[in-house]
Amino acid sequence: MVGGAHVDVDSAQISALAAEFESAPPETVFSWVNERFARRASVVCSFQDCVLVDLAVRCDPGIEVIFLDTGSHFPETLGFVEEVRALYGLNLRVVSPGPEAHAWPCGTDRCCELRKVRPLDEALQGRDAWITGLKRCDSPDRAGTPVVSLDHARGLVKVNPLARWSDEDVAEYLTDHALPVHPLVEKGYLSIGCAPTTRPVVPGEDPRAGRWPGTSKTECGLHT
Repeated sequence: MVGGAHVDVDSAQISALAAEFESAPPETVFSWVNERFARRASVVCSFQDCVLVDLAVRCDPGIEVIFLDTGSHFPETLGFVEEVRALYGLNLRVVSPGPEAHAWPCGTDRCCELRKVRPLDEALQGRDAWITGLKRCDSPDRAGTPVVSLDHARGLVKVNPLARWSDEDVAEYLTDHALPVHPLVEKGYLSIGCAPTTRPVVPGEDPRAGRWPGTSKTECGLHT
């Protein structure tokens, strides 16, 4: 059994839900999260765009949204976070790394562990579920992403309402709902992380090719 202080679920239940949600729109998934976990679930958002936030607050305007401030984000990202916060009146929690991260600047071996993974682990303590913007189309490593799963490492339910969406679906939602767009997108940044380890991509290149360029790294560790 996996779950926080308020709910327990097992693998069979999660497998059944994953199959049920395979054909469900994100709004249905968010409604289930709200009914099952109430305020014991948090959205974890990188603010590459605000689609996940928009869907979440339409279901629950007071849902907690977590942003991991690594200390190395683009100024444009930090500005976008504040723009979205003001637009929705977000219940936003900005999480920063502890002092142990000072010796590991962006791009070094333990940077992501100390600036993202550990802070998120601490931020999610006392929660029962967390909601992410993972999509199968993001990369081959994410091609098997289920809509809902068990995060055994954290003892939580993990929900990926956009798992089945394409980049075109995201763009269409942004347009249809007249949502603000991250200012770096028009400059060719299609996957936006920390400034020292992110570059724009050229037409035809994989969107995540701009992350950790020149290395074999493809994930920060939050989802692995």
